[in-house]
Formats: sequence, C-alpha cells, structure tokens
Amino acid sequence: MNRFILLFFVFLSWTAYSQPKAWIRINQLGYLESSVKVAVLVSKAPLSCTEFEIYDARTQQRAGRLRTVKGYGSYGAFAASYRLNFSTIQKPGRYYLKAAGVQSPEFRIDNAVYDGTADFTLQYMRQQRSNYNPFLKDTCHRSDGFIVYHSDPKKDSTHLNVSGGWHDASDYLQYLPTSANATFQLLFAYYKNPKSFGDTHDAWGNPGANGIPDVVDEAKWGLDWLLKMNPAPGEYYNQIADDRDHQGFRLPNHDSVRYATNQGLSRPVYFITGKPQGAFKYKNRTQGVASSAGKFASAFALGSIVLQKFDPVYAQQLIGKARQAYAFGKQFPGTTQTAPGRAPYFYEEDNYVDDMELAAATLAQLEKAETYHQEAFDFAKSEPVTPWMGADTARHYQWYPFVNLGHYFGAEHNGTEQVTYRKFMKEGIEKVRQRGQKNAFLNGVPFIWCSNNLTVGILTQLRLHRELTKDSQYDELEAALRDWLFGCNPWGTSMICDLPESGTAPKDPHSSFTQLGPYKISGGLVDGPIYGSIWNKLIGIKLNEADEFAEFQSATVVYHDDFGDYSTNEPTMDGTASLSYYLSALQAEGASKKKSR
Repeated sequence: MNRFILLFFVFLSWTAYSQPKAWIRINQLGYLESSVKVAVLVSKAPLSCTEFEIYDARTQQRAGRLRTVKGYGSYGAFAASYRLNFSTIQKPGRYYLKAAGVQSPEFRIDNAVYDGTADFTLQYMRQQRSNYNPFLKDTCHRSDGFIVYHSDPKKDSTHLNVSGGWHDASDYLQYLPTSANATFQLLFAYYKNPKSFGDTHDAWGNPGANGIPDVVDEAKWGLDWLLKMNPAPGEYYNQIADDRDHQGFRLPNHDSVRYATNQGLSRPVYFITGKPQGAFKYKNRTQGVASSAGKFASAFALGSIVLQKFDPVYAQQLIGKARQAYAFGKQFPGTTQTAPGRAPYFYEEDNYVDDMELAAATLAQLEKAETYHQEAFDFAKSEPVTPWMGADTARHYQWYPFVNLGHYFGAEHNGTEQVTYRKFMKEGIEKVRQRGQKNAFLNGVPFIWCSNNLTVGILTQLRLHRELTKDSQYDELEAALRDWLFGCNPWGTSMICDLPESGTAPKDPHSSFTQLGPYKISGGLVDGPIYGSIWNKLIGIKLNEADEFAEFQSATVVYHDDFGDYSTNEPTMDGTASLSYYLSALQAEGASKKKSR
C-alpha cells in the first residue's frame, strides 16, 4: 500500500512537471453582449490548441465548444500564444474558458459591465486636487507661487496666486500641458456621453449632489486653474515647481519642501518665454509657445461650450480667453517644453500643430466660423498622423497629446475636408495595427514610458473612427486594446487601480498615498509596461517585494505592481482623465443595447 501511494505521488509530480505552465488571459471587467470577445492563451513551453470550451460558471454546464482559434507563436516570455474568439456567446451571465487543459478566471458577459466606470476614475482625479483636497479633507500648496523667468524683471520672484488644479502624478508638480489636456478630455467625455456620468459630489469634490455632473465639476476645477495660469492677455504660465519636489515621500498636506529661502512654502511658477528653461544643470529645448497656447485655447473653447448650460457667465468669459490664447499661439509658433531641474527628465514635447488644430477646431464649434475650420485643416495637413503611431520608440511625451481630437472635430464637420480628416484617422490606426499584427494581443503600441496613455489614445481614435464611418474592420483591434487594459495582457492584470476590486489590479502603485496612508488611489491609470531595455537603464528603481509577475517578464516588455517601480506602476492624472471618454462610450453603448432589447 505504501509503495502504491508513493508511486501515485511520483506520477502526480511528474504530470505537474511535464505539463507546460500556461494561462488564459481575459478582460476581468467583462464584455458587452454583442461586442468582440477574445481571450489569449499563453504558455511558457510549446503547446498545441485547436479548440476550446466555454462554461456557465453558475451551472458548471458547457455553453459551447469553439474552434475559432488562431496561433501566433512566441511572444515575450511565452513560447506559444493563441487567440480564442468567443464573440458568438452573447447570453448574459458568468463564464469561464477551458483550453489545452487550462482554465480561465471567471468573467461576465452583460451590457452593464462598464456602468459607473467613467465616474470611478474621477475618484483619482479628486484625490489629485491641489489647494483643497477633498480626499484628505485638508488644504495643500495654498501659497503658490512665485514667478520665475518673467520677461519683466520687476515681476520675477513676485507672488502670483496659482493655487489649485491637480498634482501631475505621484509627485506634486503641476504642468499646463497635462492639466489642460486632462481638462479637455473630461469636457470631451461629457460632451460626447453626458448620460454616462452621475452627480454624487459637489464642486469641492465632497460627497453630495449639486445639480452638476461630477465630471463637469472636475473639469471646471481644471478650468479655474487654467484661468489663474493665464491672468492677463499675453501672460501665460507653464508649470508649478520642478524636480526639487523629489525630496522623499509625504502627503500633499504635509509638503514642506522649500524652493527659496525667502519664499516660505511658495513654489515657483514658470512664465512662458518661448525660450529654453531649466533652473540647474539641464535645460529643455523650447522653441515657441504654440503647444501650450493651443492647449489653453482648446480647453477654454470646449469649456465654454459645455459650461454654457451650467454657468453662462463663466462660459462667456472663456470665449475671450480662447480667442486670445489661439492668437498668441499663431503669433509665436513652436513648442514649450516643461522645465527640468537636477535630473534630465522632462516632458519633451516636439509638436504643436496638433494643439493649434484642436484649438481652431473647438473655436469653430464654439463660434460656427468657417475661418477657424480652414485654419484647423491647414494645421491638420502638417501632421496627418500623430507621430508615435507606427513608431518603435519616442522620447518622454515627445508627441503629446497622444490622440489628436482635432481630427475628430474636422471629420465630424460637414465640410469638404471631412473625407480627408477620416483618412488621417484611419492612417494612424493602420500604423498601430500593422505593428501589432504579429502578437496575440494585437498590441502595436510602443512600450515607452506611459504606454497605457498611448493605448488609451489609440482606443479613443478607434472608437471615434468607428462612430464616424460605421466601419467595423477594426473592431477586433479595439477590443484587444480595450481588454489589454483590463487584464488580457502578459501579466493578467488590470491597469486601473482597484478596477475591478475583486480581480488582479494594481494594489501597490508608486504613490505616497498608498505608502504613508495607507490609502487606496482607486481609479488611477498606471503608466504601464515598458521595454525591458528601457527599464534596465532607469535611475532609482528598486523593487520592494518579490516580483509576483517574474515569470511573465522579458526583454520585450516589463510591468511590476510594486511601489518601487515608478516607471510602470505610477498613476498619472492626464492618462486617467483621458480614459474617461472611452469608458463613458462603453457605458453608453451598453445602455443603448439594453434599451433595444
């Protein structure tokens, strides 16, 4: 009997050892009933798969056996990979898949799976607020700021009230480029899908309805700060603080960093000069003002359109501000980059025509003026495709924003240029599709810093292109990139903190909130995976815990859910805001299908 038991355990051990390690990656949040649904089977060793099964998780009964399998070979850490298409399964319920002896996690199919997700991301935006922070129920950075680089020496070092806005990421720097883009993205999400947002918080971000959708409250918080950063015609500011901020972890209401001996806790606010800046060893490559001026103008213009319903006096004020900023950008073309300090890292934006195109396009929407439409088209022809699309790599934020929504407004406008704009949008999509067609995840986004932001950018373009053209040829690509953000990726993890709460999602992000609170930072979109070659060269990264994703890492791409990895696991305010449109569109799609039943 003992010999039999021993042989039995030897057999079990041999069987476990001989079977390849394999996983089925799925969208943990779930799938709309009629959407494209594809899981990805990955294996550490060669593996054959020609069919798979889907089971009802409640009854444990098989719901189908499918042969819609496509092999893609090796990728990253995996020797084999397959796409398992179960789009024909549309009945609402909870399911799991089985393929090649591997069982997937459970997932939902239901038209309500994305309900509330756009509002969920606003939790992170409120937590990032400067001045009054509703998450902490306390104030921070109320002394901002003292002026640097002003063209008038008499104004240098004098105080300017620029307190407010959002902290950029897990540090407390504040940048006009990312803040203006975040403001625009929030406004755009409401502009496109107003019914996807609720009203559970007031203008200060505290619980309690105020008759204004929360996304509009949050966008107005951004607009209020942009107005402070543009206190007079021709007077524009581009950032608050610099990397002197990086002096250890502390909550924002306990920030004690001093930038000058005679300024107390006030932080520097950088005047836009159109020339290179940098307080210490490193300088940026600024050549003009139009990249920032265009962002001011587009946010003010769309803000005027959206806020007209809620605050017409405020909306009227924004019209003049939009016109002035656009004219300023036309007068001084070129880019304004953020200012570095003691380290060589800064936002290296090299393009501006997309910002000016969007400014002209939103002004055209606001004022119904064909002149603005023509000027927008002239800018569009200078950059038909956002340059990162199709690129293998790029410098940090080199081509920003990561999606050109000016093309959408042009393609929506019933003018002679409509077809050309749609062609531009398709060209960008095609470049990303071609780069991703050889891997089972179909991901053609370059794995540079903030790759998740690029993924959201191309998802936005895919969704808007489909809406405009009714062209379904990219539906599987859109679904693949959507699912990548929610767990259908090499690591099997969502890229949004606590979404879903019960699944695998970032739990140890690079944030003072999580380390010192400890507080959750729910709703934040983390930077995302990067090339292994980049990760190995970054300064100051040290994992604090054993890597739970170790067997999924490769020279191709790396991601860690670890506080020590600021490059892949730090949430960003602008990336999170950019996600609000796409999630609101998914909720709107689900709602429309529920009504049509």
